[in-house]
Amino acid sequence: MKSLELSNLEIAYLCRELALLLHAGIGEANALYLLMEETDDKHMQALLNTLAHQMDEGCFLSEAFKQAGCFPAYITGLLQVGEAAGRTEAALNALYAYYKNKEQMERQIISAMMYPAILLVLMLIVIVILLSQVLPVFNDIYASLGGQLSGVAGGLLLLGQILDRGMPVLFGILAAAALFFAGFYLHRGFRKTVMAFWNRRWGDRGIARKLNNARFSQALAMAFNSGMHLEESVELAALLLQDSPGAVRRSEACREQLLQGASLTSALGDNGLLTNAACRLLTLGMRSGNGDSVMEEIAERMQQDAQQAIESAVSKIEPALILVTSGLVGVILLSVMRKFK
Repeated sequence: MKSLELSNLEIAYLCRELALLLHAGIGEANALYLLMEETDDKHMQALLNTLAHQMDEGCFLSEAFKQAGCFPAYITGLLQVGEAAGRTEAALNALYAYYKNKEQMERQIISAMMYPAILLVLMLIVIVILLSQVLPVFNDIYASLGGQLSGVAGGLLLLGQILDRGMPVLFGILAAAALFFAGFYLHRGFRKTVMAFWNRRWGDRGIARKLNNARFSQALAMAFNSGMHLEESVELAALLLQDSPGAVRRSEACREQLLQGASLTSALGDNGLLTNAACRLLTLGMRSGNGDSVMEEIAERMQQDAQQAIESAVSKIEPALILVTSGLVGVILLSVMRKFK
C-alpha cells in the first residue's frame, strides 16, 4: 500500500466524496465501502478496502489514513484535530479545497515554466541554423567576389563553423533538453524529483516564497476553522512546507516566538509569513472575533498574489527571449550586409 502515490486531485476528490457521504448521514466505514464499489481503479479499490477494514476494527479515520502510508502527514493531522472537535466533515471539505487549489497552482506553474523553455529551445535552434548553415552561404558569395568576412561577421562565421563541427554534440544537448522538458511535463514522479531538488536549494526565494506563504496561510486558515491552538496551527501548517527547508525554518521560528509569548501577528510578520498589511487585517479580525474568516480572506489574497507573480514573470520572460533572439539575428544579418556595401 505504501507504494501507492495519490495525486492532488485524487486526494481532493476522495476528501470531497467522503465529506458528502458523511453529510448524508452515512458512517465513515460504509462511506469508504461505497466509494470502493464506485471506482474502477484496482489500486484505489485496495486502498479504500483497507481503510474500511481498519475502521471496522475500531480505528478513527485519521488513524486509518496514517496507517495506509500514502497520505501526507498534514492530512492525518488535520483530520485528527477535526475528529477531536467533532468537525470531521469540515476538515475533509477544507482538505478538498486546499488540494484542488494546489493542483490548479501546480498546473499553472508547469505551464508557466514550459512555454518559455520551449520558446528558448526553438530560438536556439534558429540561431544555430543561421550561424552554421546560412552564414557560410554569404561567405561563399563574398569569397566569389574576391573578399572574405571579417570583424563581427568573421567571428560569427567562425562560431558557426565550430557549431557545425560540433553538431552531433549540440544535437544531443538539444535532444536531452527536449527529453527533460517532456519528462517534466508528462511524468509526475520525475517532476516531483526535480521540484524537490529545486526547493531544497532555491525554494524559498522570490516567487517561491510567495507560493510557500500562500500555502502556509491556507493551512493556517484551515487550522483556525478546526479550532486549533495557535502553536498547533503553526506546527501543522509547517507540515505543508517540508519540501522547502527555508520555509520550514521560518515556520519553526514563528512557533518559537509564540511559545515565548509573542502575539500571532507579530510572529507571522517577523518571519515573513504574512505581509504587514495582512498582519494588521488579521489583528483586527481577531479582536472582532472573526479571525477564522479573515484568515481565509488573507489566504485567498495571498494565493492570488502568487498567481499574479507567476503570470507577471512569464509575461516578462517571453518578450525578453524574443528581443534577445531578434537582436542576435539582427546583428548577424547587419554584420553580413555591411560587407556588401
